[in-house]
Amino acid sequence: MSDERFFTRLAETTDAVSGAADRAPARLKSRLYSALVATQAAAGPLRSLPATKAAGHPLCVFEHVLHVVPNERVVSMNPCRVCHARVLAEHFESPPIYWPHCPYVDFQRR
Repeated sequence: MSDERFFTRLAETTDAVSGAADRAPARLKSRLYSALVATQAAAGPLRSLPATKAAGHPLCVFEHVLHVVPNERVVSMNPCRVCHARVLAEHFESPPIYWPHCPYVDFQRR
């Protein structure tokens, strides 16, 4: 069975349980997100921040600062790797991070 089919079937059975996504600890969600983005970055460059913003996706505070840099390598990097929000979210269940459009902040909402 392919990985894609396996995870599709797993998601289908998980969706049957009402509120299943809310039961996962925010720290686990943060670590999974970090691992997925790191895997994507290892496979090739990520979409640039200007392209992400142009596609209508909001940028966090630090991404917004970096998206104006004229260096393609910088705007295609994953700023979450060096952001303190990632470290806090991976180690604390309710870290003191509040800025808008940060995925790690979104994982804290219940």
